[in-house]
Amino acid sequence: MHTVSQLQDLFVSGLEQRTRPAEPAGLYEPIDYIMSLGGKRIRPVMAMMSCELFGGRPADAMAAALAVETFHNFTLLHDDIMDEAPLRRGRETVHMRYGVSQGILSGDLMLIMSYKYLMEYPDPELFRALTASLSDAAVKVCEGQQWDMAFEGDGEVTIPDYLRMIEYKTAALLASALEMGALTGGASAADARELYEFGRLLGLAFQLLDDLLDSFGDPQKFGKKVGGDISRNKKTYLYLKAIELADEHTRAQLVDLYSHQQAEDASKISTVKGIFESLEIPAHTRGVIDKYQKEAFSHLEAINVDDSSKKSLRDLAVQLGVREH
Repeated sequence: MHTVSQLQDLFVSGLEQRTRPAEPAGLYEPIDYIMSLGGKRIRPVMAMMSCELFGGRPADAMAAALAVETFHNFTLLHDDIMDEAPLRRGRETVHMRYGVSQGILSGDLMLIMSYKYLMEYPDPELFRALTASLSDAAVKVCEGQQWDMAFEGDGEVTIPDYLRMIEYKTAALLASALEMGALTGGASAADARELYEFGRLLGLAFQLLDDLLDSFGDPQKFGKKVGGDISRNKKTYLYLKAIELADEHTRAQLVDLYSHQQAEDASKISTVKGIFESLEIPAHTRGVIDKYQKEAFSHLEAINVDDSSKKSLRDLAVQLGVREH
């Protein structure tokens, strides 16, 4: 079994070997640009790892890995346009560099490319299964994005609403990457579905941890300025749990704090964090994260392969779930 870093290198090499047309430059340059911004390449790594779990080679999952990563970056490109975000991974976003129209069109082509990669699998049953998995994830990602946008102006968001949103927007594609990789490695439909559930639950835990670290992480280790979600009035699990547990006075205070938006408001961030701590919201959040992680590992353990073969996926899951804070 390959390590995470080895699979990351293999994927980047595979990506670089896939040449695209040079013309029209305005269409293809934005794609090359966003795909070169890097990142951890977690989704393609998961696809290749799950393929290896069932005796396949990373090369067997390369086309599926490219499909998943291309689709993921397509969603980032369009999300950045919707959010009017100036930066992505510390560099100019595509629409800031090339314009909104170019960004939309290049993103559209990336979506098409995702499915073209899957055409490299000649077995019609495998192609159908891979296409079904990616399509299901794609629908969920779009639905999750719509819910996320709707929640910004919705005062009646519940914890189940929020968990469904992050499952669709974040966890579904992780789950699909694992399922698709397993299928390219020859896994049964049942084992591939166990890996899907492993990824879905891991994705939920990962997003909740991200929410927690946004408010209570060390900015040097977390890589972001603490309190961004509070500044933007994002109704994360932390806020929704606080609304559930707070007394009437504190609930009214939170609602009022989240009715104002300022780019820099250290006082607001400090006050909200103080309320979260008084209600033991970090501990509540950690408890839910731990629950999802345990459920995720139970699905990994249920897969009918030698336990030692699961080590790479188990180690990757631990890396994702036990981050510095």
